[in-house]
Amino acid sequence: MLTDSFTRRIDYLRLSVTDRCNLRCLYCLPEGHAGFAPTHEVLTAAEIERLARVFAAAGISKVRLTGGEPLVRTDIVEIVERLARVPGITDLSLSTNGVLLGALARPLARAGLRRVNVSLDSLDAERFRAVTRFGRLDEVRSGLDAALAAGLSPVKVNMVVARGLNDDEVGAFAAMTQDLPLHVRFIELMPMGETGFFSKERWVPLPEILAAAGPLEPLTEEERPVGHGPARYYRRPGARGSVGVISALSCGFCSSCNRLRLTSSGLLVPCLDGETGIDLRGPLRGGADDAELHRLLEETVRAKPREHSMAAKAEAAVSNPRLMCAIGG
Repeated sequence: MLTDSFTRRIDYLRLSVTDRCNLRCLYCLPEGHAGFAPTHEVLTAAEIERLARVFAAAGISKVRLTGGEPLVRTDIVEIVERLARVPGITDLSLSTNGVLLGALARPLARAGLRRVNVSLDSLDAERFRAVTRFGRLDEVRSGLDAALAAGLSPVKVNMVVARGLNDDEVGAFAAMTQDLPLHVRFIELMPMGETGFFSKERWVPLPEILAAAGPLEPLTEEERPVGHGPARYYRRPGARGSVGVISALSCGFCSSCNRLRLTSSGLLVPCLDGETGIDLRGPLRGGADDAELHRLLEETVRAKPREHSMAAKAEAAVSNPRLMCAIGG
């Protein structure tokens, strides 16, 4: 079992398989960004499986595949197949923008994927295109339908709320949960990446989000969807799905943080807000045995901070220089 310096049990890995993305969302990537990792620096499917086996033997039981956009990897189904058969990994999930999910939901489910989170920041086609710079809303809608049809469960929708961008759609997103078994999570805007988008003026605090999503009633621990993490969950009266809020700034969730992040180039990072990490790719390709990789894993766990510094960054109107696509969201 992995335990950090603050007695938090670490059992969850967010594993980025690529820093590339087929969208350019305003809050995530600069418009002309092309500074992605060269292919030879990105972990292969076999390397990902090797590290996952070391991590699982140490106590990691939950793995979420992230990016960038993980579905742009042509071997993503193979990666899921490899991870699904690793002893000790009991919960395998994936975060995606949904653009390619329509064609891949069923193959991913057959390969062993259990659940999926889909990022979606507007239900208006023109606004969606503006937020993503060139995305098509109908493709994401098709992806959501395909995920439900493939039996992936729960299917969650992640909406980053920003004032003047999409805060007027919170009610419409919450209404999606009424007749469909969807779990919509509203995420506070965070000071991540030098995109020039974050500002205190664009930040919408938790109470305002809840008021716009209502009326809501809190869910009990037993009613919350699998993999609820730092989200607080509610339900509209009579709804099939639920509404969650992730509030990194209004209400920090660090006291119960149970996760590490592995970037697509093999940097193991102890905190979303962290700017440093421990390289695993070099030792892995240099012939390190499992014991050495385990030692590096434990070293990262010991370096996990008590809490992030996002609130201070937000107050100072500065952002973590690491782009979200680089750290794996």
